[in-house]
Amino acid sequence: MAEDVAGLSFAPGFITLTDTGGRRTRYAVADILRALDIPAGLTYEQIGAITALANLNVVLVRTLIARGVLDEQFMDEGDYDLATIVQTIEDMGGNFVEPDLTVT
Repeated sequence: MAEDVAGLSFAPGFITLTDTGGRRTRYAVADILRALDIPAGLTYEQIGAITALANLNVVLVRTLIARGVLDEQFMDEGDYDLATIVQTIEDMGGNFVEPDLTVT
């Protein structure tokens, strides 16, 4: 029972419970978790798509600037400027100078 547990430790792939008598019981994590317990997240295959999306935003921003729709201030209050947008795009793997939409 829970009140008999004196310790809890972790090792790769295992949880070990130690009771008040010093006995240890090791449980495999794979036996405890279900696939539904593990959140679906970003896969390796999706990383290229994020880079392509960042580069698509580059094309959009550069086109809007070239057509005079945007200037180097992006928000009414001046919250974002071009340098901030460029840094964000590059942090996502994009390239503001030479955007590549074929990255997958």
